[in-house]
Amino acid sequence: MLTIQDISLRLGGHLVLDRATAALPPKSRVGLIGRNGAGKSTLLKVIAGINEADDGTVETPSGTRIGYVAQETPGGSATPFDTVLAAAVERARLLEEAEHAHDPHRIGEIHERLNAIDAHGAPARASRILSGLGFSEEAQHQPLSSFSGGWRMRVALAALLFSEPDLLLLDEPSNHLDLEAALWLESFLKSYRGSLIVVSHERDLLNNVVDYILHLERGGVTLYTGNYDQFTRQRRERQVQIEAQRSQQEAKAKKLQAYVDRWRYKAHTARQAQSRLKALAAMGPIAALVQDASVVFDFPSPKELRPPLVVLDGVAVGYAPGAPVLSQLDLRIDPDDRVALLGRNGNGKTTLARLLAGQLQPMEGSIVASGKLRVGYFAQHQIEELIADETPLQHMERLLGSAKQGEVRAQLGRFGFSGDKANVLVRKLSGGERARLSLALITRDAPHILILDEPTNHLDVDARDALVQALTDFGGAVVVVSHDRHLLGLIADRLLLVDDGTVKEFDGNLDDYRDMILASAQGRGANGDKPAKRENRKVERRLSAELRERNQALRKTLTQAEAEVARLSKRRAEIDQMLSAPQSNGGPSVSELMKTRAEVERNLASAEHRWLEASEAADRATGEGATRG
Repeated sequence: MLTIQDISLRLGGHLVLDRATAALPPKSRVGLIGRNGAGKSTLLKVIAGINEADDGTVETPSGTRIGYVAQETPGGSATPFDTVLAAAVERARLLEEAEHAHDPHRIGEIHERLNAIDAHGAPARASRILSGLGFSEEAQHQPLSSFSGGWRMRVALAALLFSEPDLLLLDEPSNHLDLEAALWLESFLKSYRGSLIVVSHERDLLNNVVDYILHLERGGVTLYTGNYDQFTRQRRERQVQIEAQRSQQEAKAKKLQAYVDRWRYKAHTARQAQSRLKALAAMGPIAALVQDASVVFDFPSPKELRPPLVVLDGVAVGYAPGAPVLSQLDLRIDPDDRVALLGRNGNGKTTLARLLAGQLQPMEGSIVASGKLRVGYFAQHQIEELIADETPLQHMERLLGSAKQGEVRAQLGRFGFSGDKANVLVRKLSGGERARLSLALITRDAPHILILDEPTNHLDVDARDALVQALTDFGGAVVVVSHDRHLLGLIADRLLLVDDGTVKEFDGNLDDYRDMILASAQGRGANGDKPAKRENRKVERRLSAELRERNQALRKTLTQAEAEVARLSKRRAEIDQMLSAPQSNGGPSVSELMKTRAEVERNLASAEHRWLEASEAADRATGEGATRG
């Protein structure tokens, strides 16, 4: 069992953790979640012993081995294979001791222990983990200095997984992975034998791997039993209960206060008034729910163009003359297409994205596109290219040139940069806010095609849901590369597999692709699909598209209901504030305010009922989609 007791920690004068307390059961798999900047990584480092808390303790059973990815990525002339194998510290120590031991009894003990930890199977296991994370047999034996930082992060992750700590701590492990490696990692973690705490914004991972959710909010933590979907349902119910209790308490307090104000100075009722005054003082206030600010994405829809938007005919594309990365490309993109590009990193997904965005020209073949076609291209590196000492407003003004100030601010407002937020320096924005700014910049001219290369890396779960909603509502075509299977499953109608130097339609759905990837990682053939299953795939795709369309309507209804509940709750709070303030001659009377409050209360109850109905309908639809998938 891991016990977190009253952990408090300040960073830069800001209270990040405030008496956080939780007890995690043995062998539990826990998803640590919270909004960006809530302190998830900080808490993970406290548990790992990297950061020291100002107050409180973290307790684990004696001898617990805790594993956490080192901040510095491995490098030098060592190979990924050697680096991963070296993570088995006990194995390396025993093998070295065995070479120099002379005592037969000790030699026997060493070999007995080596057998117990499966030391002889370690090389094969190291190779399987590296393979699952995307390293070919050849790449496993190349020097680390030849790999990029992202690939060296994969080596560090592989070494941690190989070391099999009793408590495995993972901080956004999917961020440097492609979809294929993320699928393998999810499968690996599902069968992990130790305890696990993972910080992740991947909804599928949180649903399929963890059995507890530890929610970090305003410095404190709350432990929920179940996966992420179960957590959201429990939290919604808890929020409704808290709000109902708070309303009841406020009504009771007002009655008590009214009695006290009326009778406390009357001789024959002073004693009763005093007792009510004590009851009022003893009534612990139930804090109002603090709603997190909504994440905003709103892609401007373009003016309609006749299909097709783009046609590729026998195209070859690459970077070096005579050495195409992709060839024999025959592809058509229509205005209503929602396309996901599949394939391992290095196979050419980004090359195809850049070709469609007009950043690369074909070496062979032809591309036909409308002269009025506008393309918005989001690449991961664009976030780093934002100017740190400029504001979102300055970035947008420079790109929109002679546009009116209202038009500039309207585009920023679509992505949550309204009012003063537009004047905050980029260096002070979070990673998620910088991603939103980049999306605002690339969509400034209402593109007909959105090409998004890993758009979710800096976004939390709520922001990803908002992105899905915005892409669903977008009036143009979408081409996306992402390791977020939940996002792909909700928006993609076409799957294109980038493999073997070309691009082909993938004849199946994402679950079929997952099965193929996992079978390949385990060394099995990946062509075992049954004919009947292949025949049903078109029907499955149509049903999935219909389900997405219905889910869109449900999400819209749910959003409207949530907005109505928030509006009425705010109005009720305003009336309560007016009731508690001294009455002015020009304002409404107490009786008028009470009448208005009663009407707002009735409307709020009705809105909450509609919200619950919409939530339940959305949950049923999600369950239906999972069953159908």
